[in-house]
Amino acid sequence: MAATTPMKDPLDLLDTASLLSEEERDIQATVRGFLGEKVRPHIGRWFEDAHFPRDLVPELGKLGLLGMHLEGYGCAGTNAVSYGLACLELEAADSGLRSFVSVQGSLSMYSIWRYGSEEQKQEWLPRLAAGEAIGCFGLTEPDFGSDPANMRTRAARDGSDWVLNGSKMWITNGGVADVATVWASTDEGVRGFLVPRGAPGFSTIDIKHKLSLRASITSELVFENVRLPESARLPDARGLGAPLGCLNEARFGILFGAVGAGRDCLQTAISYADSRVQFGRPISAFQLTQKKFAEMGVALNTAMLLAVHLGRLKEAGTIRPEQVSVGKLNNVRQALDIARTCRTVLGANGISMEYPPLRHADNLESVLTYEGTEEIHTLVIGQALTGQPAYR
Repeated sequence: MAATTPMKDPLDLLDTASLLSEEERDIQATVRGFLGEKVRPHIGRWFEDAHFPRDLVPELGKLGLLGMHLEGYGCAGTNAVSYGLACLELEAADSGLRSFVSVQGSLSMYSIWRYGSEEQKQEWLPRLAAGEAIGCFGLTEPDFGSDPANMRTRAARDGSDWVLNGSKMWITNGGVADVATVWASTDEGVRGFLVPRGAPGFSTIDIKHKLSLRASITSELVFENVRLPESARLPDARGLGAPLGCLNEARFGILFGAVGAGRDCLQTAISYADSRVQFGRPISAFQLTQKKFAEMGVALNTAMLLAVHLGRLKEAGTIRPEQVSVGKLNNVRQALDIARTCRTVLGANGISMEYPPLRHADNLESVLTYEGTEEIHTLVIGQALTGQPAYR
């Protein structure tokens, strides 16, 4: 048997890096370097202080990360895997930062890019891409999360205008957004509207005392007789399929992002175990610890393979919603298990803000729930397997 050369990256057991182009690897390295300089030294404090680093937004725009997978209007126009790798690195730093980029690009910007008028695109997309404006996406309501078809937010025609009433809950970026994409029921079905900050009757309330996604802004949006012109309506958004299509875009970023969170936890735990000596040797030399590492390494690498495969399907234009559900369900679940297990390797130090696994685990509890709960994605996959919807 020929002698094998050492792996370039011990965490990349399956050499998934060889599946990436040089440009994709360069994009990933650039994002990783930026986060290492601008985010990692501060993220523990930001999480502890419940601080969102708004001053980073223009820098994210300058780096081309906002709406990077969209074409035109100042967007970078990268392929799906490149976008996914950027999300991976962002979530390796913190889920809150990846959530901001996902909501900005895959929900706010994508909803305008896919369903908006040319005037709406010209007004908002260049500013959102540059980080000069912030967007949010209002679909979830206080009483209707997994069942948006029964939303209570309503828009009614009044002459040539629309009058919007209702509220949205758990909205990332809501408190700082310059424009909100808001979904409402109408006599013509579900429709989308662009509501600018400052519109009379539109207010936001930030949600405090969160135990998760603390370096991210989460808000309630309130609409009290908000009068909007017809030009505020997204002309090509008709029916519930429009917002659900946007959610699939965001879920794609999540399935890559979760791999980043898992990788950061495993990398931290291995480094800690190499330096932590018990009973006369590093704990990384004990069989039970290596068993944990081996199982986590296999889970992490299979999640990465799944992410890259789904990325290639997306680039080919053949990806299906249930395939995105497979990726989101599996990869977030695996990342959360990895984060919890890595916390056990760190022992008591695992609850310190000095180490990221428990911060990642706290964040991933939210990631498991948003953009479709674990249960909803299970039912999506179940319907794909059986042909029977089981939502009711």
